[in-house]
Amino acid sequence: MKKVYKDPKKLAACLRDIVDFYLDDVITYDKLKVRLTILINANEDRIFKDGNVTSKLSALLGETRVAVINKVSSEG
Repeated sequence: MKKVYKDPKKLAACLRDIVDFYLDDVITYDKLKVRLTILINANEDRIFKDGNVTSKLSALLGETRVAVINKVSSEG
């Protein structure tokens, strides 16, 4: 898994895949949390703006995935 993404579409695709793996019970919540934490720490300015997922990523990810990302980020 690549850590730093400059292209928002590629970042959204990576986030979407990770969250979908969790929602499809392919990975556990703990693995989801570890992977998302790594991505959030490396790309925080590209993922969040004023404490919320950026509008561009929100449009590409959808409400359900954004809710999962927000839950993980608020815990960590």
